Amino acid sequence: MAKRATKKQMNISSPISTDRVRSNARSSAVEGTVVWRPLKSLWISGMTAAALTFGPLTFTWDALAVFVVLCAVTICGGHSVGMHRLLIHRSFKTPLWVERCLVYLGVLVGMAGPYGMIRLHDFRDWGQRQTGCHDFFAHRAGFWKDAWWQLHCGIELDREPKFVIEDRVLRDGFYRVVERTWMLQQLPLGIALYAVGGLPWVIWGICCRVSISLTGHWIVGYFAHQPKASLLHIEGACVQGYNLPRLGIITFGEAFHENHHAFPNSARLGFLPGQIDPGWWLVRALDTLGLARDVNTPATLSARRGLVVKTSTLSMLPKDTPAWLGRLVRG
Repeated sequence: MAKRATKKQMNISSPISTDRVRSNARSSAVEGTVVWRPLKSLWISGMTAAALTFGPLTFTWDALAVFVVLCAVTICGGHSVGMHRLLIHRSFKTPLWVERCLVYLGVLVGMAGPYGMIRLHDFRDWGQRQTGCHDFFAHRAGFWKDAWWQLHCGIELDREPKFVIEDRVLRDGFYRVVERTWMLQQLPLGIALYAVGGLPWVIWGICCRVSISLTGHWIVGYFAHQPKASLLHIEGACVQGYNLPRLGIITFGEAFHENHHAFPNSARLGFLPGQIDPGWWLVRALDTLGLARDVNTPATLSARRGLVVKTSTLSMLPKDTPAWLGRLVRG
């Protein structure tokens, strides 16, 4: 009885399955059509047009500071930690109020609502794990074509697998509201910014931030899937992830995509020596404050099926190689 009361009192989010894309023998990640999504296209186009037109005209140093701070808060706390590591991968657990706050910050990035982000991520991940997939999932249609596809379009698969979001998330009233109104969630922030800093703060805090965040997300995703020398490899997967170490800081750890493919349920993305992962710093801070628990890292997780260390790139291993990585090499 005591344990039940404590859990109810803390309102801790319970562990749930993240196997949401359920394919069968008929499902195919290859056959499909890329189609224009008008609302998505108008959203990113409108934000970018406003940023390019009014950004230079309204520039002030305090507006730039607002842009930098809000980018850090929404991308790191919201997208990377809240949406990606927590809501999508369940790499750690938090009280529900903390989860909702972090996810809401992720909504303010301006990419999608919580359900839309889960679907966008999980279908791409599912496609990349197959033996073959559409160029849309693999980012191999070329730079400019891929930009059009990812920022303005979506894909309709001919034989789409079943997609099931877990009940606890699907029935959450807060998530249901922000999913329906995710674009409108910029309004309260915009009103607050206008009240304090006027039009420059709105342009830089909303339009410039959303445009840069969405475009930057695509650019990182594009280059993180272009073949290059790598250490960790997933056998049987048609698409591999690759690290972009120079972008570790400004992506808050999301640029360590090779690492993420290897251990998708790890709360730490930059887990090799010398890799800077600010998102992990935030998870550690939450843990220290008692607001996170059951934090997963490669040391606590089983190796992903098909994960191998490429013998041709063993020279890339750092001198202080973690013990778990050494076991993979010996295996």
